[in-house]
Formats: sequence, C-alpha cells, structure tokens
Amino acid sequence: MNALAERLRTRLIPALLTALGVTFLAAGLLQYAVPVDAEPGPSATQAPSASAIPSAAPTATATPGPTLDGSPTPGPADRLATRVVVGALGIDLPVIAQPDPDYPACDVAMYLEDARIGQPGQGRATYIYAHAQKGMFLSILNASKVNNGAAMLGMIAEVYTSDDRVFLYEITEVRRHQTVLDDAINATTEQLWLQTSEAGKTPPGVIGPKVQIIGLPLSEGPADPATAHPVPKPRDCS
Repeated sequence: MNALAERLRTRLIPALLTALGVTFLAAGLLQYAVPVDAEPGPSATQAPSASAIPSAAPTATATPGPTLDGSPTPGPADRLATRVVVGALGIDLPVIAQPDPDYPACDVAMYLEDARIGQPGQGRATYIYAHAQKGMFLSILNASKVNNGAAMLGMIAEVYTSDDRVFLYEITEVRRHQTVLDDAINATTEQLWLQTSEAGKTPPGVIGPKVQIIGLPLSEGPADPATAHPVPKPRDCS
C-alpha cells in the first residue's frame, strides 16, 4: 500500500467519520516577542506597547479553508470558533471571546482576538486557550508532563464554527515552557494552537510558562447546528 493510501486509511478516513458524527468523550496567553501576564487580555495597570498583542477583532477578509484533498473553499469573514473537542483527552468545551479582558473565564475555552491570528479555514493560526483545570485544559497539562507530551501526537482535535462547519486537525507538535507566541502570529498556513498554563490556575498579573499543542489540518465538513453551537456558561474564576 502506498503512502497516500496508508494516510487515507489511518488518518483521513477516521477523521471524516468523526466529522460525520462520531461522538468523542465529552490558561493564559503569552506575548508576542517578550513574556507577559499569565492570562490573556490587558491588565488595568499594563500600558500598551508595540510588541504586545492588541485586543482586536479577527481580520475581516475572508480567506480559503482546507478540504480533505487540500483544495480551497471560501469561508465567511465573520466565522468564529464555537466548540473545541479533543476526544482522546476528554476535552469538549464551548469556545467564546474572553468575557473579562483582565482574566479568562472558567468552564469555557476562548479564542485569541487579534488581527494577526485567524479563525478556522482562514489559512492562518487559530489560537484557543483555557485554564489548566478539571473539565477544561488540565488534561493537556497532565499529558505534557509525560515524555514531553509524546502521547498527544497524532490525536485529533475538532473545532466547530459559527457557520456550522467542523474542522479536524492532527496534533503534530507539543511545546512546553513557552513564553511567546511569535510562530502562531507569523503562521501563513492553516494551523490550530491550543494553550494552557503550566502553573494551573494563576491569579491575574502572574507570569507563568505555557503549554502549546499544535495541529495541522486534516479535513473540514458540515456540522449539525446543535452540535456546532453548545451553550456556553462562562464562570468568573478570577
């Protein structure tokens, strides 16, 4: 069996089955170029700088998204991530914009609002983060501590979007002890970045290293609206 057929059998076909309805089990941001507070969003006392990630809406320019065969398909300019699932890690969370600019909420994941960061299918990095707590991204932190997270390589992450699509990514890299997100900002290809804190829940203003796992696209397809739009119930955990 040639390499393409083997990849279809072991990766892409299972990914398509997942997109068609196979059910999986149901933080803090970094800074561009220099370390920042452990959690995303400007603090009340932090002055903006040229190197800091601005709080801005995603780009308004619609760009192509990946399909199984790699050909582009157009996506709406206002597409947003609405749900993230990593079945092998027991992760299944609504995805929202961070409600409090000073500190991430609990019981949800959040996408990075920055003009240099994309949303699924826009041909750039989608950056999603959540606290390292039970029911959130704690399983990413725990897995990263064993053999530098090698067990996460090859896992499938699903990201659902506001226009009822599901994007599948294969985890290909685990980065520990990270304090910058330059590579995500500079990405020019479709990628998924998931991030959580290595210090668990940290109070506002505390700087700490992060775990980042990176996924590359496998496929995209239609999703049931109810599946793509879980009801978020963010909790203030600051």
